[in-house]
Amino acid sequence: MENAQPKVSKNKQIFRIILFVSTFISLWFVPWILVKAWILPLPKTVQEQVDQTLSHGFDGVIVYVDEAGKPPAFYTAGYHNKEQQIPAKPYALFKIASISKLYVAVAITRLAYENQIDLDQPLSDYFPELIGSIENADKITLRMMVQHRSGIPNFTDNPKYWKNQPNTNIDVLTYALHLPAEFEPNKDYGYSNTNYLLLSRVIEQVSGGSRQDYFKQEILIPLGLNHTYGSLSEVNIDAVMSGYYVDVDEDFKYEDNGMMLATAADVGTFLRALNNGTLLNEQEMEIYTSLYKFNHGGLAAGYQCLAEYHKDIDAVVVQFMNTTDFEGYQWNLLQITHSRVVKILRKGK
Repeated sequence: MENAQPKVSKNKQIFRIILFVSTFISLWFVPWILVKAWILPLPKTVQEQVDQTLSHGFDGVIVYVDEAGKPPAFYTAGYHNKEQQIPAKPYALFKIASISKLYVAVAITRLAYENQIDLDQPLSDYFPELIGSIENADKITLRMMVQHRSGIPNFTDNPKYWKNQPNTNIDVLTYALHLPAEFEPNKDYGYSNTNYLLLSRVIEQVSGGSRQDYFKQEILIPLGLNHTYGSLSEVNIDAVMSGYYVDVDEDFKYEDNGMMLATAADVGTFLRALNNGTLLNEQEMEIYTSLYKFNHGGLAAGYQCLAEYHKDIDAVVVQFMNTTDFEGYQWNLLQITHSRVVKILRKGK
């Protein structure tokens, strides 16, 4: 006699069909390029990993590794300029985008330590003309701005900013004015480039010079960083790595938007000094630690980068990649490939 099989209710059958279909659909939309980047066998060397990165759709890659007790190492793949078939150069200049926020945070820390600014002073004390243009300007403090807790709208989120770029005749702050606050001051977190635009102007107002002049005096010269610049106008354009956006036939290195440029080695030297306490004294480190983070990434059209210090292996890893999109895929691939470089370094310990 055959064993009796339990009957499956009609509702359960329908549920199983729906589950199967939904699973199939979800798998169809999985970003397989990211899955592939994760599951590929881990190469034995950093150079092999950098070479492999090109298979994910990048035009050029620079990786700088500074492991304690070893000379800094450089790894490159792809092109410095793909139109001219110029190979990637380890000492190329690169638009470091939001990595510059670390330099701003250091400068604000030093000014606070020297009592030239008060971190809990409102924005309106420095720029009274912003009352009525930026909501809560009289309540937002410099500290909140450093920590992205001001609620000030991000000017790069304004569609008009992208429509009018590049246009150096328009003050980009305009794209953050006369807009409602994202939230009440210090009530939430909201990453905003406007915070650091205004903090840069505070640095200039207090120091009496340009932001870059202050960086030179307080950061670049003391650390011997001779290849860090304030804008494209200061450099030889041929030394700048070309920047590409997916499916756009344009080299974005010619777009002068006032962004900092540096070599991977200069960024790496700065990052180690920031993390090991040789850039800031003990009291300054206490201030900085209460304000901001010690690692950062950067994303701009044609340029994305990541600079991290890994305490467990006492290593700095800086990665430049000159192909971007704003859909998130290229950025996620940067993070994945960066983490794989770090895994290789850990295995070598």
